[in-house]
Amino acid sequence: MNFLPTDEQRLAVEGFNRFLDSKLEPIVQRYRPDKPIEKERMLEIFQMMLPYGMGGNGLISEANGGMGMPWLTYAMMYDRLARISGDVAISLLIQQLGGYSLEVCTNEAMRRKYLPRMVRAEIISCSGISEPRVGSNVAEVTCRAKADGDHYVVNGEKTWISNGHYSDFCMVIVRTSDEGAKGLSMILVDRQEHGYESRNIDKLGLNSTSTAQLFFDNVRVPAANMMIQPGTGLKNTLVLFEKARPMVGLTSVGIAQAALDKAVAYAKERRQHGKPIGQHQLIQGMLADAAMELDAARLLIYRAFNLIDHGVRSEVESAMAKCYATEMAVDVASKAVQIHGGNGITKDFGVELLFRNARMMTIPDGTTEIQKLIIGRALTGLNAFS
Repeated sequence: MNFLPTDEQRLAVEGFNRFLDSKLEPIVQRYRPDKPIEKERMLEIFQMMLPYGMGGNGLISEANGGMGMPWLTYAMMYDRLARISGDVAISLLIQQLGGYSLEVCTNEAMRRKYLPRMVRAEIISCSGISEPRVGSNVAEVTCRAKADGDHYVVNGEKTWISNGHYSDFCMVIVRTSDEGAKGLSMILVDRQEHGYESRNIDKLGLNSTSTAQLFFDNVRVPAANMMIQPGTGLKNTLVLFEKARPMVGLTSVGIAQAALDKAVAYAKERRQHGKPIGQHQLIQGMLADAAMELDAARLLIYRAFNLIDHGVRSEVESAMAKCYATEMAVDVASKAVQIHGGNGITKDFGVELLFRNARMMTIPDGTTEIQKLIIGRALTGLNAFS
């Protein structure tokens, strides 16, 4: 595996970096530390990033109006975005995966109707998986879609839905029968056409983007909106997780890199005992540990995306990348707070926000503990989930 960037990748990252520094950074600064970014502004940000392949169009094939970017190239650019704003990065991640789900779904009519507008960043999508009593075990989903003639009637609640309050439509994992995992399907529910309610959730961190509860109360949706073959909802979700988990890990890498950058700058400026604190051995040790952890996480993530680019299943590698990178970010951000001393726990220096944001990332798309069970199952052949 060769992760040295090609000339094309290097130029793409450099151009995107210039945009981030000159255009995006001034915008997101106005929303720190926890001010919500409005839907209209988030769409505007997506549209500004479209020329770089980072507005939801990058991973979509050229045949469907996207750029057909390799996952690894996208990852190199996404890494830099997450350093500037974990909130925008998470929202874009959900948007991009929504477009990917549309592109690979078996419902051509839904693809034709929604994907072009997604590629142009005119609408925002979300995925409805988690429920108040259903987290990591997707097979236990209770949100019901009951057949009624040529429609389904959807009832239930989803929670922890990224982009939920922004969303124009939701791709909802629903139960269409009582056959356990075989009874799960995915249906597209349009907010304007079919109606669902949303409420934002106030969280520990990443409060500038939307995480919401969604409510479906006798929502009538045409049967033609079923996105995949009924009964294949669990399989489809698990395949999507393979792409989402290294992206979540990469978000953590960006957050951790921002924390390390702040810690290095502060260690060079802050003086104690007659010299910059960066000259003290304990501080240099903390910085060195953080840098090594960051590089290890980034390499695990790049390996996962390299496998995805080559069409190789990567459940274990994606789990390793997500598990290690998200826990790493908590440790690195904690070190950054410690290096800042008393200033680190104030809102003025920004590292407490990075710590809160990092701590958020160990939970979504399967907790750290779930990732370890996936890895353990691969090592032993024994399923701890049963």
